[in-house]
Amino acid sequence: MSELTLTVMRLGFLAVLWLFVIVAVQVIRSDLFGTRVTQRGSRRNADARPQQAARQPAAPAQQRQRRGAPTKLVVTEGSLNGTTVALQGQTITLGRAHDSTIVLDDDYASSRHARIYPDRDGQWIVEDLGSTNGTYLNRTRLTTPTPVPPGAPIRIGKTVIELRK
Repeated sequence: MSELTLTVMRLGFLAVLWLFVIVAVQVIRSDLFGTRVTQRGSRRNADARPQQAARQPAAPAQQRQRRGAPTKLVVTEGSLNGTTVALQGQTITLGRAHDSTIVLDDDYASSRHARIYPDRDGQWIVEDLGSTNGTYLNRTRLTTPTPVPPGAPIRIGKTVIELRK
């Protein structure tokens, strides 16, 4: 084997070794410091909300809230305890992703963990979105989209939420 070939192989091996070290350091850094999370109350999001509301068509008479139907979603346990979200006929997403309606800072929650949405009859449905640790309604693990009665606890990791009037 020529001296040039041997030198090129050594340099190639050295380059691969450094690439491995750099990737390992990036993985360790992301595990230690996590991903960057933006605040939901930022000016950019506040400016975007009125435009989104203007684009949504008015709800038909069938989809309007009926008497006795829940009007808000309340976090009763977990790091967001006391947080309230008004139910206005839109889908509510729950998870660790920064674009979720309720961003869960919970090690047991997936990025896109679950969603709660209204059906045509005015009932609210909870659906697990293929999460690793599951979504529980009244201590029962969800396997299919399920109607949520008002006051029933929905557990995602350490976070518990309820629909209330």
